[in-house]
Amino acid sequence: MNLPTTTGQLSTLSSDIRAATEAHLEDTGGLLRLSPTWVPRSFLQPGLRIKLHPDDTYAYGLNRGGIDERWFGSTTVTANEGRAEDEGLSYVVVGKERFTLLDAINECGADIIGSSIWDKYGKWPVYSKFFDNMGPIPHHMHQSADQAALVGQEGKPESYYFPPQHNNVGNNFPYTFMGLEPGTTRQQVYDCIANWQKGDNKILELSKAYKLQPGTGWLIDPCILHAPGSLCTYEPQWGSDVFGMYQNLVEGREVPWSLLVKDMPEDKHQDIDFIIDQLDWEKNLDPNFKDNHYLEPVTATKGEGYRDKWIVYGKVDDFQYFTAKELTVEPHSKVTITDNGAYSAIVTQGEGHANKLRLNCPKLLRFNELSEDEFFATESAAKAGVTFKNTSATEPLVLLRYFGPEVNPDAPAMGAYRNQ
Repeated sequence: MNLPTTTGQLSTLSSDIRAATEAHLEDTGGLLRLSPTWVPRSFLQPGLRIKLHPDDTYAYGLNRGGIDERWFGSTTVTANEGRAEDEGLSYVVVGKERFTLLDAINECGADIIGSSIWDKYGKWPVYSKFFDNMGPIPHHMHQSADQAALVGQEGKPESYYFPPQHNNVGNNFPYTFMGLEPGTTRQQVYDCIANWQKGDNKILELSKAYKLQPGTGWLIDPCILHAPGSLCTYEPQWGSDVFGMYQNLVEGREVPWSLLVKDMPEDKHQDIDFIIDQLDWEKNLDPNFKDNHYLEPVTATKGEGYRDKWIVYGKVDDFQYFTAKELTVEPHSKVTITDNGAYSAIVTQGEGHANKLRLNCPKLLRFNELSEDEFFATESAAKAGVTFKNTSATEPLVLLRYFGPEVNPDAPAMGAYRNQ
């Protein structure tokens, strides 16, 4: 049987999804094969390192902007203007059919993500993505849960890891501004917003840039200003797309006022006091900002032919929203890895198998092509152990996988890398 190679060769299921999901899980050993999910941003310039064919960078149309993101294990839709109905949602691929991961989880619930997450949230509340830009993006923040609730949304803590496989070049500005310099006053920030229409509002003059290094990362709380640099980033985060852009000019490109206030109550769109009070002043002015947010990998387990490392860990306001690991399996090696809960995985290098599912890291993908590099592991499969086998004679098999809230109580605390 000739298997489909593009999404155009698949039919989309709208019924009997539970049966299709259960049959697929039986065939793969508890794993859901996912197809690539591409997301454009109209106000950014793609960095061209997420293996999407350059002819397809503007596959959504020039007016929608270039594709600079690929989302993983996503049941979250984008907040883009003019978006497609399913934009941002991951699809499960089963033979010649597909259906959204959202529908699969809605149908199967705890059988996929586990009872603790299903009972508390009624959904998969997190996702991750590759975020890839040629240059820096605006100094912005993501609202807290309380702030986002004012407009019917959810808040968004997020994290960064810079996979070496996607950062062979640093592009134009591999530095990220974060927070505000200690001593910055409320009036200074007020003036930056008040001067929005007068040219560069100079908010970066109130911040500090950190040199980004592949193989490291950061944990960023809501309400903290940050202007991500030009490394390609793997970003486990809460399942929300809220933000407010506080910088009005980036590399000569205008950032419209609408992107500052898009997730604020409409009657506050011209209220500068309200806008700047969305920032967490204590966290933005933290004199030990790097100590409280910077991550380096910490070994979780290792043995003959493999090493598993924590790459995202720590808590936001004493709560573990998400965690992530990077698994490396050496050529001709095999290992069974057990985890505490369901996870979404993406292959960044090599080839092999996860249980019965074929893995192969693509060199280049067209917009509608299927791949063999992404899957979602159910909680039961993760707890029983997923067997990873590297079938390459020369190249390591490397996977990134992220987990949902409160899944890994044994994860390291912030700063644990110093103790290795």
